This record gives sequence, C-alpha cells and structure tokens, in this order.
Amino acid sequence: MRRSALAAIAAIGSASLLVAGCSKADDNKNENGTKSAGANAATKGVVNASDKKGGTLTYELSDVPDSFDPGNTYYAYMYNLSRLWARPLMTFKPGAGEEGNTLVPDLAASKGVPSDGGKTWTYKLRSGLKYEDGSPITSKDVKYAVERSNFARDVLSLGPNYFQQFLAGGDKYKGPYKDKSDKGLSSIETPDDTTVVFHLKQAFQEFDYLVAAPQTAPVPKAKDKGVDYVKSIVSSGSYKFQSYEDGKQAILVRNENWDAKTDPLRKQLPDKIVVKLKVNPETIDQDVLAGKAIDLAGTGVQASTQADVITDPDKKAGTDNTFGGRLVYMAINTKVAPFDKVECRKAVQYAIDKVSVQTAEGGPIRGEIASTVLPPDIPGYAKSDVYATSGNKGDVAKAKAQLKACGKSSISTNISARSDRPQEVDAATAIINSLKKVGINASLKQYPSGKYFTDYAGVPKFTEKQNLGLIMMQWGADWPSGYGFLQQILNGKAISQSGNTNLAQYDSKDVNNLLSKAIGTQDTTERNSLYTQIDKKTMDDAVLVPLTYFKVLLARPQNYTNLVSTAAFSGQYDYLNIGVASK
Repeated sequence: MRRSALAAIAAIGSASLLVAGCSKADDNKNENGTKSAGANAATKGVVNASDKKGGTLTYELSDVPDSFDPGNTYYAYMYNLSRLWARPLMTFKPGAGEEGNTLVPDLAASKGVPSDGGKTWTYKLRSGLKYEDGSPITSKDVKYAVERSNFARDVLSLGPNYFQQFLAGGDKYKGPYKDKSDKGLSSIETPDDTTVVFHLKQAFQEFDYLVAAPQTAPVPKAKDKGVDYVKSIVSSGSYKFQSYEDGKQAILVRNENWDAKTDPLRKQLPDKIVVKLKVNPETIDQDVLAGKAIDLAGTGVQASTQADVITDPDKKAGTDNTFGGRLVYMAINTKVAPFDKVECRKAVQYAIDKVSVQTAEGGPIRGEIASTVLPPDIPGYAKSDVYATSGNKGDVAKAKAQLKACGKSSISTNISARSDRPQEVDAATAIINSLKKVGINASLKQYPSGKYFTDYAGVPKFTEKQNLGLIMMQWGADWPSGYGFLQQILNGKAISQSGNTNLAQYDSKDVNNLLSKAIGTQDTTERNSLYTQIDKKTMDDAVLVPLTYFKVLLARPQNYTNLVSTAAFSGQYDYLNIGVASK
C-alpha cells in the first residue's frame, strides 16, 4: 500500500487462530491486571468499546512515514491515520470483517452518482463543513486537492496517480503549480460550492473506491505550500496539528471547528494524539505490550518478540493474527540486465527456497507460502503455481537450466530491503543464500523505509545505476478488488521516476490492455476473470516472485479502547476512533 500503500482487503473474520491453546487464553488476565478479550478478538468485533473522552493516545513508528500530507502519501498506515485530519469524499466503515470493507460517504453526502456508462461521476458535499480555522470547505478545494496530488509529480510524487491516468485531458494538464489560471483541469467541474463532477477518459466501475483515497481530502489553494504543506496542514477532520517536527514526532489535538453533526463516523475521543518517529522496533513492541502505544505501521511484532508472545498464554490472549490481504514478494527489475530476459527471471523463480524465506519472516504464523500475485482474499485469485518445486524449497537443476537458456552461467546483482524492517532484511538474506546455489550472486543493499520509494527502490534511474536487479516489497490493495491490487504494481502507465511502485518496471501491452478492459467492465464475475488472466500473464513473464501471503500478528494494547482489526487497511487496527481507557 504500498500501501503497503494503501491496502484494503478481505474477510478478517476468517482469520486462523495463532496456535493450539488459544481457547484457554480467554480466561486469563493480561499483565495490566484486566481480563483479556482473548486471542483474535479484534478480528471479530470491537475490543474495549467505549465513548470515554480524554487522555493521550500514542503511536510509534520505527522510521518516518513517506509524508503526513494526505496528497503525498501511499503507505496503508498513513491512509488509515490521515483520516483524523483529512476527510476524503468516501472512506471505509469502522468495523471488523466484511464490515470494514464497506464504503461509506465521508466528506460526500452520499455515494457517487455515475452517468455516461461510468465515465462521469458526481458527488455532493455535506453541508456545514469547515476547516480548522472555521472557513468553509468547498468543492473547489476537493478539485484542487486532486490536481496537486496527481498532476505535480515533480513536487508531490509519493501517492498513486490514478486520477492523472483516467481523467479526461489528464495527459496534457501540467498541474496547479505550473498552471497559473484559476480554471485548472477542465475534466473536474465544480458547478457550485457543494458539487464536484469527474469526467473520465473511459468507464471506471470502481470509482467510489478511488475517491476514498486521501488525495480527495480538501486543500485550500491559498494555504498550499507544495512539498512544504506538510509543515502547516489545514485540517478538515476531527484533529489538527499542534506541532510537527520532521523526523521526530507530530502532536495532534482536537479540532474545535469539527462538527459531529457533519460527521457520523468520528468520535474525537483522546485529548491529544502523539506520533513518535524513529523508535527502535523492539522498543515499540515493549511499549505496545505495556499498553503505552500502538505500532503505527501495523506490521506486527518483531521476530524477537514473537516467540515470547505466542508461548505466554497471557500475552497471546492479547494478540490478533490475521491475513492482511498483502503479498510479500520480490520484484525482478526488467530494466537491469540480464533480467531483461525472461529466462534469467525464471532462473530466479526456480532458485528460491520459499520455506527459508517464510521461516525468516517468522514462520507460518506470519504468512503462507505464495505462488500467485493476487492473495487468496482478493477477487480474481485462482490457485496456481507456475514455478512449483518440491516442498517449495527451490529446484537448483531447473534454475540452472533456465540460466543456461538465458546464456548465462552466473549473474552478479544487488537486492534491496528496508533497513528498519528486520524481517524483510532476514527474508532477503535467505533469498541470497538460495540464489548463490545456482550461480546468482546477490549483494544486500539496505535503505530506510521512509525514503525507500523517493530516493532508492522507487527511483528507476537509481535502481539501474546501482544494479538493483532484485527489490524486496510488500503490497496491499488500494481497495478490495483485483484492480485495486494490481494496477499500481503492474501497469506500465504507473511507472514514475520517483515514488514508483511498479518496481519491476513491467510494461506489458497485454496486461495494460487487460487492466483497462477490466475496470470498464460492469459485470463483476467477468471483471474478476480478467484479473485472473492478468495474474497468469504476469507469472508467465516471471517479473514478480511471490514469497508469502502476509499474516499480521498484532499485539493489542490493553489501555486503549475501540480496537478493531480492519479489512480496509491490511488488518491494522482502525485508527479512526481509538480512545484511552485511563487518563
């Protein structure tokens, strides 16, 4: 959602339990002396439900986010958290299981009204909407927010570029920082202060999902400072920024001009919300287990903590283990020789011992071995394994045969991983060991997650210059459909020079056309079958190596209320209404 991005996913309620013995854990008390709701309780409903106001809520992150600017972010946890200060047109309903995947109006008064076969979408804003300074929110602010986030890629490059790809005339518009007129992009109309109309190049049957992105959260043009807007964000949500220290922390307080009458979703419970950055991952685990913080990234406890958590009945009772609708994979960079040749890419596919990768990530509790691009909980998934090996442990002979067909006996390359994600580094190390057995020598390059896409893995020129032939990645859907999962990692039009998420730089005419056809197809069954075809074509071209279907193991901080694992944000807790049990 990258979402890591963004990530919206599947039925949380079907999540498997941790290990044998969970039933007894329900009767135990946690280390804070209160009775636990039991293992996986937050995957089935809201834990510690409460409307109690007051207290300070703390989030901790091991690095820095890509950005707090709602128009310049693409991590799933920031999509989740940003709703506190930035209201998009639509959002996901707080709740467990399928309820968490339910789209509901946010800034908009109702869902979009399609016309012209799905090429035009109209939204009406709620009445009485205000910014933190008391000024009115208008449809022009929504229009401007989309223009700045999608059409100024030289300034704001971190979010997805769906609107740029699909709005009529989007390929010609230069963006609001270069366009000095007041008109802006003509395919976004604002006939009055409460109406915004989007005109698309083609039918887009899932457009309501698209406007749930924080890129539609309003931005007043007069207050925009480009990339520096992050230092003075104007809130449209229930909280506003009291302070922001780049690379250190952000402090949010109640927005006194937020009106609950205009917002049926938010409760505005804590007095203050503190977001601490660059906290040691093990320290985060300790603080979460002590009930002092929430792991903002939502990727779960570290490997060093996992064993302690799942073997202690008390601690295990306060965990939630579920599929996050995410895929852990390695992109094979098609622009770095010799991986421009499919046979060399297939050699990599056959070489990898996926069991060793799974073990490095923390074992089956952290993910099932993967063989497709689409996870099982995303529409369009079909069971398949093009590069099957005995026991999923790799096949040296088949790998060497493909290497020979590629005209190589050995390859020297580099593999990237995020330095502040120990399990990703361990997985990359396991891959290096597998590849070495077949004559592919890969050296590990580590980069911080906060700059992974802006300065390193997401910059094609950098990857080519640094011989990054292999790139570690984890991805969740931007919304719960095959298109929401596949578009930004496979479409050639999604490749950008910074903030790129199509890390393989895969530009297949067949896949591009199938994606375009799918999103314009009204029949859901037919649309899902096209996503299956895209998955198969991608695997035949061997550009991504599926490693595991990610499972998150979250520790549930007992001092916080309204904890629910949401399908909409990769199994993370829904950050919209978490409160503090005691001041």
